[in-house]
Amino acid sequence: MINRILGKEIKKLASKFPVISLTGPRQSGKTTLVKAVFPHYSYISLEDMDHREHAKEDPRGFLKSFKNGVILDEVQRVPELFSYIQTFVDASKRMGQFILTGSQNFLLLEKIGQSLAGRVAVLHLLPLSLKELFETPNKNIELDTLLFTGMYPAIYDRNIAPRIWYSNYITTYLERDVRQIKGVSDLNAFQKFMRLCAGRSGQLLNLSSLGNECGITHTTAKSWLSVLQASFIVFLLQPYYKNFNKRITKQPKLYFYDTGMLCTLLGLQNPSQITNNYYRGAIFETLIVSELVKHSYHNNKPFNGYFWRDHRGNEIDYIIENGDTLTPVEIKSGETISSDFFKSFQYFHEIAGSTLKNPCLIYGGEEMQKRKQGNVVSWKNLTEVLKF
Repeated sequence: MINRILGKEIKKLASKFPVISLTGPRQSGKTTLVKAVFPHYSYISLEDMDHREHAKEDPRGFLKSFKNGVILDEVQRVPELFSYIQTFVDASKRMGQFILTGSQNFLLLEKIGQSLAGRVAVLHLLPLSLKELFETPNKNIELDTLLFTGMYPAIYDRNIAPRIWYSNYITTYLERDVRQIKGVSDLNAFQKFMRLCAGRSGQLLNLSSLGNECGITHTTAKSWLSVLQASFIVFLLQPYYKNFNKRITKQPKLYFYDTGMLCTLLGLQNPSQITNNYYRGAIFETLIVSELVKHSYHNNKPFNGYFWRDHRGNEIDYIIENGDTLTPVEIKSGETISSDFFKSFQYFHEIAGSTLKNPCLIYGGEEMQKRKQGNVVSWKNLTEVLKF
């Protein structure tokens, strides 16, 4: 099993909360992780029809049968259980009694908010981080191979060809998750919508453009995007809210959580097609931004990342806000460092002034450097950015 950073946090919070909720995309390793953290707990998947019927027909009897703790997988399949879980934990006062996992965040969090507020610690497990991957035998993987392969554990555990795995994953996702959601009846159109989103990873979100190209309304595009967000396929990076006396962009930027998924939706067949591809910069940027998001989720820390762009197109790819200081991050896929890479730092320094601290350039090469314009960080040492 690949060691997951979030494991320590789950174990710690289980001593403080009666219920732990772990969400994330399908196949991100949720079940494997909670089974490893709680090896003596019963495990029940509510995808299983027999268990699901038992839970629906006799919820009290179902929950009473697990006296030593239980992992309930895909618990959103039986939403009626949440109220009964509340009653059980209020009566027993036992910490870590129920471990709930699910891949449909929109359903799970809605029920948690209604029934378990104050009783549950909510955590998210995304696909592998670079730090986790580099602790495995695959740690010498080439950059373009990594971008194409993505970070889902099953690909590394089972040695499956990425394109085959992701194609099946997308089909399963459409059939099992999207079909269950009210308002998504045309799966072919939805898959086209996913491909259009892939072509815009790293760009400002324009729902009208997405809707027009897909042949759907702005309202439908917004609804479908929320489905992709809730099932951990895409996320939105918000713009930094202070304008420094400049007119700033207020639209968020769209990113995929996983570059392997992104490459499959872009139609790439192998890693060699990435090297000189028009989308390579956007794919690399997607990797870096998603890694910074994973750092927050997997360490259970508040998310403090943004981007900044003014109406003239001046932009900082990523900003880390720490109290009253800002760390600007530029992301470049090239392996050779150019003086042009630092231009945005100079401009941002002129408007942000003393709030600026430790500018960082993350690039596709391997050297680490300290320059007067900022710190140069290899993609392989990404977490160093968070230490400055």
